Parts: sequence; C-alpha cells; structure tokens
Amino acid sequence: MKKNILYIGLAIIGGLLAGYLIFGINTNKGLAEEHDHSQEMTSVQMWTCSMDPQVMQPEPGACPICGMDLIPAEFEEDGLAIGQFKLTKNAMALANIRTTRVGLGTSGDNTLKLSGKIKENEKAMETQASYFDGRIEKLFVNFEGEEVRSGQQLATIYSPELVSAQQELITATSLKESQPALYQAVRNKLKLWKLSEKQIEQIEKSGQVKENFPVYANISGTVSEITVKAGDYIKQGSPLFKIANLSTVWAVFDAYENQVSLLKEGQKIEIVTKAYPDKKIDAKISFIDPVLNSATRTIEVRAVLQNPKGLLKPGMFVAGSLGLRSKMKDDMIIIPESAVLWTGERSIVYIKTNPDDPTFEMREVTLGDMLNEGYIVLNGLENGDEIVTNGTFTVDASAQLKGKKSMMNEELRKVKTGHENHK
Repeated sequence: MKKNILYIGLAIIGGLLAGYLIFGINTNKGLAEEHDHSQEMTSVQMWTCSMDPQVMQPEPGACPICGMDLIPAEFEEDGLAIGQFKLTKNAMALANIRTTRVGLGTSGDNTLKLSGKIKENEKAMETQASYFDGRIEKLFVNFEGEEVRSGQQLATIYSPELVSAQQELITATSLKESQPALYQAVRNKLKLWKLSEKQIEQIEKSGQVKENFPVYANISGTVSEITVKAGDYIKQGSPLFKIANLSTVWAVFDAYENQVSLLKEGQKIEIVTKAYPDKKIDAKISFIDPVLNSATRTIEVRAVLQNPKGLLKPGMFVAGSLGLRSKMKDDMIIIPESAVLWTGERSIVYIKTNPDDPTFEMREVTLGDMLNEGYIVLNGLENGDEIVTNGTFTVDASAQLKGKKSMMNEELRKVKTGHENHK
C-alpha cells in the first residue's frame, strides 16, 4: 500500500515537471517574441534628419531638404509624455542652461525704460525768410551752430524791386502834404516787406537809395540750418536760415508697439542723459505720436525740457524711466526676453516639468506689453512654472534632434500620431 502511494506521488511530480517544461518554455518564448516584435516595431517607427529634425518619415532614405541620409528618431523615454525630453546634467552645464521660476509681480522695480535723443523744440524754431526777390550779396553768418541775437544782421540782399520802392518813398515824401494817401500807401508797402519804422524814416531823411539792403534776425537762438550762399538768387518767401531757440528742447523716445498701452500724455517721466548721468530731470509726456512708424514698429513719445543754461544739446542720448500703476505689479506674470523664441506667428518657451530632473517640454504663450527687458504673459504660464531663461536656443535644438515638438516642428506630434493610427 505504501509503495502504491509513493508511485502515485512520483507520477504527479513528473507530470507537473513535464507540463512546466512544455508550456512554460513556450509561454516565455511567446513573451520574448512579443517583446522582440514590439522593439522591432518601435525601432522602425520614424526616421528623421540630423540637419532638419522637422522631417519625419516612416522609412529610411534621403532627406528631401538637404539630401542627407535619415537616421532613426529617438523614441519616448520611460515615464515621459510625448512632447517631453531629457537633457543630461553635463549637457546642461556645458550649454549654461539656466531656469527661473516665474511668479506674479516679478517686474523688478515696476518701471518702463525708454531710450531716445535730445532734439530741437520745433515750436521754438523760426525760419528766416526773404520778403522780396533779390540776390544774396553777402552772408554774415556762415556756419551752423552759430549763436545769433534778435536784430543781428544776417545778410545783405540786392533787390531791384526794393530799389524802386525806396525811390517811390523818396518821391512820395515830397508829396505827402498834397497826396497823403499815396505817401501812406508807399510806406505800408515797405512795412509789408518787413522794413522797420526806423529804416523807413532813415530812407526819408537821407533821400538816398540803398542798393544792398540788410536782413536782420527775427529771434535770438542757434542757427540750425543755412539754406543759401552768397550769389544765390532768391524769391519772395525763400528760406534763408533756420534758427532754433534752445532754451527749451525735446526729449524724444521710441516706444515699441506693445508698450503704447502703458503710456499716456501727462505721465511723469524721469530723464537721465549720458553726458550728465548724475543729474535727473523730472518731466511729463507732452505728446504721443498718433501714427506708428511702419518701418521700426515704434511710436514717438516726447517731453519738453527746460534748458536755460544750454547744457542739453540736440543729438544727446537720453534714457527715460516711467513708474507704472502699482496695481499692475500684483496681477502680472512677467518673463525675461531671453526666455522667448519667436516663430513669426507663435511665441514659445520651454518649461522644466520636473523640479528634480532636467525634463523639458515646449509651451506656447500669449504675450502682452513689453516691460523693461521682459514681456507680460497673458496666457500659457501659471504662477510657479519653471522656464528656461538662458540657453533657450540650445534646448530647442535638443528638442529638434530628439524629434520632439519644437519651434520648427510644431506639427510633429500630429504627423506621428496619424502614422501610428494608420499602422
């Protein structure tokens, strides 16, 4: 009886061992084959070009752009989403890639900085014109930048018209008792030519005709332009000189298109010149150009500055600082300019998705006004997101080489997903 039980036990053990040898091996073999097949399917999934990573094809061959041989695209790393990729710590150090955690109100001193130049105050500029036809006989002011005083002689002009008018005055003076209307008409004619009362009386008393008539400055200031030279024939109304009164000047700034909403007339602006960096000038915005410069995409903004000592010279570089509304600091996310990549229609940044691991992905953002050296983010980022602020181009290049969604291959994911579905 004991021998029978022993034989039965040995038979059961033998059966189990045989079943394992037959079915277990086949199962492992099937799993191995399935794993190998999965690897094979993955390894031939997509091919890309090392020079043009936006090219993705299901088969090897030549790049349709540069003609180089395609290489296998890198595949999704374990635990990463389809748009994410990793960089090694060594690569991060070599490329000097730095990240910054964004937050609300990271606008620094909450000021907008503009750059510009000192220009003449065009409202305080006069054009010295000729009031009669003639020929320039002599110029007494020969170079731009010369200071002149009101009443100072600028030039002499020979005018046949004026010679005749002087002769008429001398004749009318002798007839002023009998023909006072004629006498007065001749005097008025000379006054319309801007001859002073003193000059007219001098002609009457002397009875002599002046062939070369003097031209005097109407205002005091600096000669900014000389439009004639000796010997030139001029017409009535022809400009001779432009004279600028530099007791006031303009500080003219260029504001970018996306900064216009931060500016308004009457807003206080603090101005510093490169010539006098320790001297701060308080002023107010007096004018914002209503027309955008289509070439530079900027708007001209200016302020009037008092310049009694003439320290501010036209052409000097100036910097302006405007304090913005305090409430703006509490509800804005601002990112550095270096963090943004432009693709024409899109603005993108790279986010570090894991604070403890160099894992990144591309993120499209909507930007608002430019503030100092950064942009206000309207959409796409949240408080606490960690973004690449130095080495952004290097990160984007890595994304392209890894076949990930990047600045150049936005549609990669759609193409790749469509290919997988087709398969």
